[in-house]
Amino acid sequence: MARDDKVQMPSSMGGLVRYFDEYKSKIEIKPGHVVLLSGLVMVIEILLHTFGKLK
Repeated sequence: MARDDKVQMPSSMGGLVRYFDEYKSKIEIKPGHVVLLSGLVMVIEILLHTFGKLK
């Protein structure tokens, strides 16, 4: 059960700034490209790790 003796602060939005409305980047990367690049980096690292142990 909830306790009634807790102090609760009032909820407010004061001081928050929405930066994404003010700034638009010139470089935009699609989420699919990020996933593809991450997968490619993982494959390269696995290959380097595997072939690096052969010596």
